[in-house]
Amino acid sequence: MLLVTGANGQLGTELKALLPDAIYVDLSDLDITDEAAVNAFVKDHKVDAIINAAAYTAVEKAEDDPDACYKVNVTGPMNLAKTGAKIIHVSTDYVFDGKTYLPYKETDATNPESVYGQTKRDGERAVMDLSSTCAIFRTAWLYSPYGNNFVKTMRRLGAERESINVVFDQIGTPTYAGDLARAIVDALPQIKEGTREIYHCSDEGAASWYDFTCEIMRLSGLKCRVCPITTDQYPTKAKRPFYSVLNKAKIKSTFGISIPHWQESLEKCLKKF
Repeated sequence: MLLVTGANGQLGTELKALLPDAIYVDLSDLDITDEAAVNAFVKDHKVDAIINAAAYTAVEKAEDDPDACYKVNVTGPMNLAKTGAKIIHVSTDYVFDGKTYLPYKETDATNPESVYGQTKRDGERAVMDLSSTCAIFRTAWLYSPYGNNFVKTMRRLGAERESINVVFDQIGTPTYAGDLARAIVDALPQIKEGTREIYHCSDEGAASWYDFTCEIMRLSGLKCRVCPITTDQYPTKAKRPFYSVLNKAKIKSTFGISIPHWQESLEKCLKKF
């Protein structure tokens, strides 16, 4: 039986349409930070595979509440990994410091500079150390029609304001959660027993938050003017990587996965709004 955590999040919601027969849980159903509860649930439901889409993703709040972030992003994955089930664990581009200008490979050294990034890095290590079979999927800039995300925020602001300021010096890849869900579904049956690997899985291409916002406004038919600013003009508690484009060669060659360009996927996603 397949268990999917984080059922009500962006990725969990997209997975429901692709894997209707899996067991879906959120915090109200199963607290993954409770080891005894996790073990009992896995045993009772005969779970042999897990997709861990649960995460503490409030990057700014994590700076003020690192303990809560650690419990969800490290203790939770650790408990899931200990069950012995095959696990796909979702991680992030924020495990990198962004001080390069070449797309990151899975073998590149991590150096997270935020509490969120540090806990996601530590969660990866826990899964790699404790599971018998795992695949870690690092993704980036996730959005969908569901939950809270950058696309929904920009559309709301675009409808309310004549202009908005958006940073142009942070470069990454917007990723539609539906594309990530499809890649996970395609990869899951191909993951070989006894393997423990990291894969990068975001949409193709690269953009700044400014570029991304301009495209959101254009495709949404919003007349809001988007003004480029630098990161130091928009100070935040959490430090973000300036460049976090991911190299997807490994996941494409290993699982035969085809990945669409971010602009194509954004247009597809916005049609669902």
